[in-house]
Amino acid sequence: MTDNRNTIIAVILSGLVLLGWQYFFNIPQMEKQRAAQQAQQQTHQATPGQGSAPAQPSSSATPSATPSTTPGAAPAATTQSREAVLAAGPRIKIDTPQVAGSIALKGGRIDDVALVKYRETVDPNSPAVVLFSPSGTPDPYYAEFGWVGASGTTAKLPDANTVWTQVGSNALTPSTPVTLTWDNGGGLSFKRTISVDEHYLFSLKDDVTNGGGAPVTLYPYALISRHGTPQVAGYYILHEGLIGVLGDQGLQEFNYKKIDEEKKKEFKVTNAWLGITDKYWAATLLPPTDAQVQARFASNDVGGVKTYQTDYLMDPQTIAANATGTAQARLFAGAKESKLVDAYDKALHLNRFELLIDWGWFYFITKPMFWVIDFLFRLVGNFGVAILLVTVLVKAIFFPLANKSYASMAKMKALQPKLAELKERYPDDKMKQQQEMMELYKKEKINPLAGCLPIAIQIPVFFSLYKVLFVTIEMRHAPFFGWIRDLSAPDPTNLFTLFGLFAFDPTQLPLFGHYLHLGIWPIIMGITMWFQMKLNPTPPDPTQKMIFDWMPLIFTFMLAGFPAGLVIYWAWNNTLSVIQQSVIMRRHGAEFHLFDNIKSTFSGKKDKSDSAKAGTKA
Repeated sequence: MTDNRNTIIAVILSGLVLLGWQYFFNIPQMEKQRAAQQAQQQTHQATPGQGSAPAQPSSSATPSATPSTTPGAAPAATTQSREAVLAAGPRIKIDTPQVAGSIALKGGRIDDVALVKYRETVDPNSPAVVLFSPSGTPDPYYAEFGWVGASGTTAKLPDANTVWTQVGSNALTPSTPVTLTWDNGGGLSFKRTISVDEHYLFSLKDDVTNGGGAPVTLYPYALISRHGTPQVAGYYILHEGLIGVLGDQGLQEFNYKKIDEEKKKEFKVTNAWLGITDKYWAATLLPPTDAQVQARFASNDVGGVKTYQTDYLMDPQTIAANATGTAQARLFAGAKESKLVDAYDKALHLNRFELLIDWGWFYFITKPMFWVIDFLFRLVGNFGVAILLVTVLVKAIFFPLANKSYASMAKMKALQPKLAELKERYPDDKMKQQQEMMELYKKEKINPLAGCLPIAIQIPVFFSLYKVLFVTIEMRHAPFFGWIRDLSAPDPTNLFTLFGLFAFDPTQLPLFGHYLHLGIWPIIMGITMWFQMKLNPTPPDPTQKMIFDWMPLIFTFMLAGFPAGLVIYWAWNNTLSVIQQSVIMRRHGAEFHLFDNIKSTFSGKKDKSDSAKAGTKA
C-alpha cells in the first residue's frame, strides 16, 4: 500500500511538473515561434493616420467630432522609414537623462520616444529601445491629447493635421517646459504646456480661451494608439496588451487577442489609469485621480491593419465668453522600473500603479523576493551573486523544516536493513510486507515522503524567482560571470554544437528543435540534482526508483530554455542541499554512501548501501 501510494504520488508530482513546464514554457515557445512566422509574413503596406474617437460619455451633451479626423479614414498608401518621417515635419526635441525624441508640431502628438538607458541587445553600442513612433512609419505608436466638441458645436478644433506654433523654449527638458499655441480663427485660442521629469513622466496642461460671444462646451480627451499587432513574448504568465486599474472596477487586462474578440470595453470611473504594456515597457494615461472619466479599451481594423487604443473622455467644460477652460493630463512612457513605478504610485496618489508590473498571483512572495535581490545587488554589484546570496538566505529560513526532513530521511536510510529483512521474511506476501513496513514507519516516527519535502518547499520560491527574472527590467541584460551576459535569457552555450564549435543551430529543426538547446549551466544543474537524488534512500518500488533516476535528466532539458539566473539558482540550491543533507545524515548516524550509490548506478548492480549490511544489523 505505502509503495503504491508513494509511486502514485511520485507520478503525479512528475506529471504536474511536466504539465507546468508544457503550459508555462513549451506551449508559449511554440506560440512565440508561430507568431514570429506570422509577423514575417505580414506586410505593413498600410498604416492608419490617426486614432479613432474616444468613448462617448452618457451625458446629454455628447461629442460631435472625433479627436483627429474622420474615424476609419483611408490609411496612408505607403510607409516610410522612421528617420524619414521624423525629418519630414517640424518637431520639438525631447532631451532628458533617460528619454530622447521629439514632439510633432503637426498634431501636437508625443510620438517619438526612445529610451536611451536601454539598448536592444547586451551590446552597449546597439540602438536604444524605441517606444513611440509617428504615423507613416511601419509601427505607429503615440499619445494624443486635445478637446472634443459637444453635439451641435461647430467650432473648429485642433486635430491630427493642425500645425501648432512653438513658443519659448525649443527643447523639452526637465527644467524647460515647452508651449504650443494655435488659434482657430473663430474665437477660440488653444495653448498646450508640456513638461517632463527626469524619468518618463510627461505632464500636460491644455488651456482654451473663448474670445467669442457665445459659450462653448468641450470635452478633454487623451488617447494612446498603437497600429499593428505587436510581437509579444507569448508567455501565459505575463500580460502584454491593454491594461488599467479603473476605479472600483479594479485591474483590467486585455491581451490583443481578447480585445480583438470584444472590440470595445468601456468604463465610467474615478481614480483610474490605463494604457498599453509590453514585457518591459509601457505607455499609460494618468488622468487626475479625482476626475470622472469615460475610459475605453478598443480594437479596430482600419485598411486591413489592426489598431489598438486606450482612451478617456473627461466631463464636459462649458467655457463662457471671455473665459478660459483648463484640462490636466499626464503620460507615463518608459521602462517599468519597480522603484520608479512605486514612487509614481505614491507621489501621484494613483490607484495601484504598481500593478503595471505583472507580479502575478504570488505577488506577496514575488515582490519581496525582488526587493531582497535588488538590495543585495546594491551591496555586491552583481545580480547573479545576489541570487546566490538569496539562495543562502532561503536555505537559512527553511533550515528548521529541512533539518527535520533530512533527519527523517536519515532515519529511513538507517532503516533500510530492516526493510530488506521484511522482504526476505515475507517474499510472496506483498500485503503483509506493506503492513509491517507501515508499522515500522509508525514505530520509528518516519515519514516516507520526507525526501519530497525539500523540493516541495522551494517550489513557491522557484516560481517567484522565475517571475522576478522574467518580468523585472532590472534583470534585463544583467550579467553574471563568464559567458552569462544576461541572467534573464537562457544560457547561450549549447552542448549540441559542442559549445560553439559548429555553426549549425539545432534549435531551428522542426518539431523537436526547441528541445536541443542545452547549455553549460543546465548541465551543471542536472549534475547537482543527480547528486542530490543519490543521497536519498533508494525507493523500494522499481517504478518509483525509475522516476527519481530519470528526474534529473528531465529537469535538465526542461530548465535549459529558462533564464540563466534561475538555472544558476537551482544548481546552487542543489549544491547547498547536498552539503546540508550529508552533514545532517551523518549527525543522525545514517551511513553516507553517495559514491557507492553512484557506482551502483553505472555498474547496474543493486545498491548495496541499503541492503548489503542487513545481515550484520538485523
